[in-house]
Amino acid sequence: MAFIAGIHPVREALRAGQSLDRVHIVKGAAGPRLQEIIELCRAAKLPVRFDTREALDRLVKGLPHQGVVAVPSTQVAHTLESVLNRPGLLVVLDGVEDPHNLGAIVRTAHAAGATAVVIPERRAVGLTETVAKAAAGALALLPVVKVNNINRALETLKQHGFWIYGVDERGKQNYSDTEFTNPAAIVLGGEGRGLHEQTRHHCDFLIRIPMAGQIASLNVSVAAGVVLFDWRRRNPPTP
Repeated sequence: MAFIAGIHPVREALRAGQSLDRVHIVKGAAGPRLQEIIELCRAAKLPVRFDTREALDRLVKGLPHQGVVAVPSTQVAHTLESVLNRPGLLVVLDGVEDPHNLGAIVRTAHAAGATAVVIPERRAVGLTETVAKAAAGALALLPVVKVNNINRALETLKQHGFWIYGVDERGKQNYSDTEFTNPAAIVLGGEGRGLHEQTRHHCDFLIRIPMAGQIASLNVSVAAGVVLFDWRRRNPPTP
């Protein structure tokens, strides 16, 4: 079960109206932020349990929680079909394995105005407690779609008018020189290896982030921030 741990992630989940089963708060804790969480729970008629810190530690198996843990209800499954008709930006991840990177990308994608993040069912990190913590509440606000096959998903996106931009250090075109479309799908590869070869072949464009130093590439979550916000700059939200 992907618990939501930490004051800010729990507060954002409550504000977003995410379906929760209950909230646990450490006994004796106080402060305006915790009081806000309690009041949000009351407004949502959501049970609040006050437990020892040791009990919360056991619940989340050592995940840092700041004395607040929310237990989600059965997670709503998002499908690719449910986001195909939304104009804008989809973020597709080709095998990201680090939960901190996935959480950071979800948070960045939401901030950049993406409509969803697409991840594979296998050979990649799932929606764990660590991902929820790193996303800082964004999992409650942005759909994360799991697909059986990334390449088939890219073909489906093409059929629905999306152009596919793969971020790859071997790309010949700088991201800053790219004319991004709307709708668009930006594909980022996993740590170390980048995009799989088949995934590269399914991209309409391969774009790269030029490096001034001797390191060939950026951390995937940092690369996501660079490219996604450049897409947003070129496609500002409608007032």
